[in-house]
Amino acid sequence: MTSPVTNELGWMLDEVLRVPEARHAILLSSDGMLRAHSKDIDRNEAERQAAALCGLQSISRSTAEFCAEETSPWQQTLVEFVDGYVFLVAAGPGAYLAVSAGQDVDMEAVTYSMHKLVDRLGREMTSPPRLTSEAVAPDGAGTA
Repeated sequence: MTSPVTNELGWMLDEVLRVPEARHAILLSSDGMLRAHSKDIDRNEAERQAAALCGLQSISRSTAEFCAEETSPWQQTLVEFVDGYVFLVAAGPGAYLAVSAGQDVDMEAVTYSMHKLVDRLGREMTSPPRLTSEAVAPDGAGTA
């Protein structure tokens, strides 16, 4: 069963795709759940990519010590393919923004557009952790 995605933020993700060669954009939570997707990507494909990108972010974050002697906070991952790129950036606590693009994309323009969107959306792009059944009292209220 697929998770309920209202895609209320989808139109805002479409704005990132104004950069020539940008293809798809998705917003995902840190646990791999799809929060929103651009209009040109099917919801099922967006959900599949959200799960995969969550794993990519986790792997990227775990290699921080390879970059610096102290653990450095993860900010962005770029994956290059023969035919294009996948950009993954932090979009607030517990949320990530991903954009795919063709090989001739202006990489600086894509990352600028992504960060501009993250700044613009502010709190809308955060994803608080989901409550587990253990954290919910019998009356439905969360435990303190």
